[in-house]
Amino acid sequence: MSASCQVTGRKPGTGKRVSHSHRRTSRTWKPNLQNRRYWVPSEGRWVRLRASAKGMKTIDKRGIDAVVAELRAKGVRL
Repeated sequence: MSASCQVTGRKPGTGKRVSHSHRRTSRTWKPNLQNRRYWVPSEGRWVRLRASAKGMKTIDKRGIDAVVAELRAKGVRL
């Protein structure tokens, strides 16, 4: 499973780590992914999502029904 959020689509970012002597080496910033179960009242069942912290805030704001409907429209299997 890739390290990406199912809700927002956030993926690891890349860049350079810069030491005190300014030597540059590659590094990655990984998204804060959490495995969460959400109760979807319209379907009457639990849905497992791999969401970032930002994705969980989006679910809190818009509602799980709207987010699940958008994911199903994209063709994501839940």
